[in-house]
Amino acid sequence: MTEFTIWGFLVDFSLMSGLILLGTILRAKVKFLQALFLPASIIGGFIGLALGPFGADLLPFSDQFSSYPGLLIAFIFAAIPIGAAKVQIREIIHRVREMWSYSMLLTTLMWGGGALFGLVVINQVFQDLPSGFGIILGAGFVGGHGTAAAIGDGFAQYGWDEAMTLGMTSATIGLLVAVIGGLILVKRGTQKGHTQFISSFKDLPTELRTGLIPASKRVHMGTETISPSAIDPLVLHISIMFFVVGAAYWLTERLGELIPVISIPLLSVAFVVGLIFQFIMRKTKADSYIDQRVMDRIGGSATDYLVVSGIASINLTVVLDYAVPLILLFVFGIIWAYLMFRFLGPNIFRNYWFEKSLFGWGWSTGTVAMGLALLRIVDPELKSKTIDDYALAYIGMVPVEVAIITFAPILAFSGLPWVTPIVLLITAAIIVVVHKRAGVWGRRVLDSKQE
Repeated sequence: MTEFTIWGFLVDFSLMSGLILLGTILRAKVKFLQALFLPASIIGGFIGLALGPFGADLLPFSDQFSSYPGLLIAFIFAAIPIGAAKVQIREIIHRVREMWSYSMLLTTLMWGGGALFGLVVINQVFQDLPSGFGIILGAGFVGGHGTAAAIGDGFAQYGWDEAMTLGMTSATIGLLVAVIGGLILVKRGTQKGHTQFISSFKDLPTELRTGLIPASKRVHMGTETISPSAIDPLVLHISIMFFVVGAAYWLTERLGELIPVISIPLLSVAFVVGLIFQFIMRKTKADSYIDQRVMDRIGGSATDYLVVSGIASINLTVVLDYAVPLILLFVFGIIWAYLMFRFLGPNIFRNYWFEKSLFGWGWSTGTVAMGLALLRIVDPELKSKTIDDYALAYIGMVPVEVAIITFAPILAFSGLPWVTPIVLLITAAIIVVVHKRAGVWGRRVLDSKQE
């Protein structure tokens, strides 16, 4: 296909859907893939990369195939505030202070550490690289394929088109690090007695390995909040999403005309428009007709398609051109992530440090879904309340993530690349100081048997 048409769009999503289905089947049947806990979208993405335009070129993707991640990430961020339950700030502060602090440290240190390592080491050795190269680590590891798409799109506005491929590569490597490294940590943790809910890696339920949930353990993915005689409940939620993202796109275009020197990511505007929409729904008492689980499923669906398209559209030629600096960046990222797991978690969490830190390892190198998969290994019934705490803590983290994604590319290409790591690392230092003064830091030891 030489141009984008509605039929090209259909073919692209048909192929991506087929890859996801194939990944689901392989995950359910192949023991090796079960042992790695790879999501179906990751498996499908690798198959798409092998058979797609940058591999064997057997799959007829359209020329617009690589542009989908930039749109899909807007749906993911728009879905975050819509339908969310009202939460008191006081509840967030008192209940999830530890989780918020830990998550903020992982975020600021991974983004800031990668940016600083890039400037101090990589850019000094490879002087022809853009000054924002180190940001690719945080975009892929902490952010995942969605954030990598947003950062790549942001850098592309300033002429660095290869950033999208590098970001997707970072996110893909990050997922592999999350899976393989996480499984190693689980095995070591069970051997040393750090886990609270399992004593052996062999105690895992079947559905965690195959991905197939037996009938007795299935739950509803949502609730009908409106009569199908008026409008299909799923169409109601999908229409909200398209309206919000469409409004965000229109607003982004207008802002681009008013402030042409600054490129504002669509995902940032989509999140803000989502917040405004949710505020209006709450004020008009209409928010009870929006089911958060359905909105989460729409966002999750966008994530699966984003991962498939992101991996399958990786330009291997670009990756090879940047191979050496990428390897240096990833080696630093892996060591940095382990140091945070090893020293931050035990000193911040007073209860279930291993379970909560393992979840942090999963999402700070891969995705929240991968963090949850690792958590379910060591906490099958989620008794540690890690997910509940993270869901609340994430409310306070989103503005920080949006600010990083929005301003990091702008600063990098405005001659101020040092601002990003300095601000982020200072923020991390402030969090540590506050914890020390609160008498929390350092209470934990790396031996759960002493609890």
